[in-house]
Amino acid sequence: MTLTTPKNIVTEPPRGFKQILQEQGPEGFAKAVRNQKQLLLMDTTFRDAHQSLLATRVRTHDLLKISPFVAHKFNNLYALENWGGATFDVALRFLHECPWERLEEMRKQIPNIPFQMLLRGANAVGYTNYPDNVVYKFCELSVQCGMDIFRVFDSLNYLPNLILGMEAAGNAGGVVEAAISYTGDVSDSKKTKYDLKYYTNLADELVKAGTHVLCIKDMAGLLKPQAARLLITAIREKHPDVPIHIHTHDTSGAGVASMLACAEAGADVVDVAVDSMSGMTSQPSMGAVVASLQGTNLDTGLGLPDISEYSAYWEQTRTLYAPFECTTTMKSGNADVYMNEIPGGQYTNLQFQAYSLGLGDFFEDVKKAYREANLLLGDIIKVTPSSKVVGDLAQFMVQNHLTADQVLERAEELSFPKSVVEFLQGAIGTPHGGFPEPFRSRVLKDMPRIEGRPGAQLAPLDFDALKKSLQESHPDVMDRDVMSAALYPQVTNDFLNFRDTFGPVDKLNTRVFLTGPKVGEEFEVTIEKGKTLGFKTLAMAEDLTANGEREVFFELNGQLRSVLIRDKEAVKELHIHPKATKGNKNEVGAPMPGSVIEIKVKVGDHVEKGQPLIVLSAMKMEMVVQSPRAGVVKTLDITSGMKLEGEDLLLTLE
Repeated sequence: MTLTTPKNIVTEPPRGFKQILQEQGPEGFAKAVRNQKQLLLMDTTFRDAHQSLLATRVRTHDLLKISPFVAHKFNNLYALENWGGATFDVALRFLHECPWERLEEMRKQIPNIPFQMLLRGANAVGYTNYPDNVVYKFCELSVQCGMDIFRVFDSLNYLPNLILGMEAAGNAGGVVEAAISYTGDVSDSKKTKYDLKYYTNLADELVKAGTHVLCIKDMAGLLKPQAARLLITAIREKHPDVPIHIHTHDTSGAGVASMLACAEAGADVVDVAVDSMSGMTSQPSMGAVVASLQGTNLDTGLGLPDISEYSAYWEQTRTLYAPFECTTTMKSGNADVYMNEIPGGQYTNLQFQAYSLGLGDFFEDVKKAYREANLLLGDIIKVTPSSKVVGDLAQFMVQNHLTADQVLERAEELSFPKSVVEFLQGAIGTPHGGFPEPFRSRVLKDMPRIEGRPGAQLAPLDFDALKKSLQESHPDVMDRDVMSAALYPQVTNDFLNFRDTFGPVDKLNTRVFLTGPKVGEEFEVTIEKGKTLGFKTLAMAEDLTANGEREVFFELNGQLRSVLIRDKEAVKELHIHPKATKGNKNEVGAPMPGSVIEIKVKVGDHVEKGQPLIVLSAMKMEMVVQSPRAGVVKTLDITSGMKLEGEDLLLTLE
């Protein structure tokens, strides 16, 4: 299949809001947005749309091919959301490409549209709290590489975390778009925890803290049209001069109706995705919103033929990412989101986690358990990383066949996922209404609790020492690599090792990258401007070398070459790991499939009931296995890095 970039590209893209930002600064930009009479759109196709539909797997290669078209045809967009959120982690971990380079390359292609990213407040683009200087340095580097607008949110709407992120983005020179994460239903008088007063009070605090733009972040698509009118009208009346930006997901199918209701109630900007990358857990359809407003006083000014051409590119490109599609189980919008409240950006990742844990056939059970887990945790705001806490607990419940009542009754003896324990300790902040009791006390027992803003207790990171450490293995590391390592130490180390071994694989076309070349296939790779390499795969040796490698023969620019490639599948040894005997309290089994990332004890150690023994990890979910009773470690049946199945024997006690 040949992918072609839409035609009709002229030399220089027309003027856009990026130029207004450059000339007038963040305050002038916000004023220009508020003075705009028509509805403005932010296109999420470059980030949240593919995070929600394709597990964030879209590569820079495919984003850059369509970038010139977007710059020329959509210059009046409020912004292009193209960075932050899960894209940072996934780029390094799975796509083997540098997220900072992605940002710089897109800026070269799109000089006229502001870029927007998702910043998780004190969590930056990670899943935990970092020292304050890490968050500040991250924002500085982001602006240097081309970022403009920072949508700053906190997973619990915890103000101290939110304000730290706002200050970091503002000090770096960015536009601060403080976000209120939405849950519940302000149009339902029975739902009183997150009522209209809760949201208007939060809006007051964020405006007082100096936000340039105010965002309502409806990460699960729970904002019904009637609720949208109530919420936006109330905020607009209190803050007539502040631009309001609305984000939602179309999981239920009501997204377009809700965004139109927001626009009519006084919102300035709404989020959409191009038609072929919209709907379901993604954002509402760009074409549908544009068509609905044509001829009205909110007319967006965008042309449907341009949207159609843009959509055609993504319709074709999306087929390359079929293995990552959310549509493997979700074929349409589903209003059950109003009950389970799963964020759109988490839905596909939750599916992949379920399959990796052997729960693929029980995803409906996971969704029901998600609702129960949320209530066990106190009905919290659910967005990364708090949504991960709920998802981890839900999968733990399904994996171990536990009801909510059983989890509460047996809380003192269960080995909960690490994220659940850390949340209850206060590691990501304090939830609205406080922590759930007696669940918290039963899980934590005598574990330490964190009071106040978690990051305030962390010592500043020594960037110079980190850089020196990285240079021992990777002499050519840049400041951006050091920043990546500060956020994701092991993931960044793996990325740097991969890059040193295999080079810039981000230059390969997507099919070759994902599946490898076929024997006899010819393909080209442009590694820099004016330098293109031609490859032809010729043959692969049948026999393995003593080191478990195969010789692969190919032509490079017409010259015969060969390389030795390690065959990881062929050299795997048959290893049948013993299982823990059910009912035997002396044998501790793995509560889930995963890899051993830390062994906290050794043979001969005396352990107490509830003491951490082993840390397992699978698909970003970590679990600390605790001792079921007091005793002495008799045997250790695992090694660090070993891959295990559920119930595999970890150790024995006596």
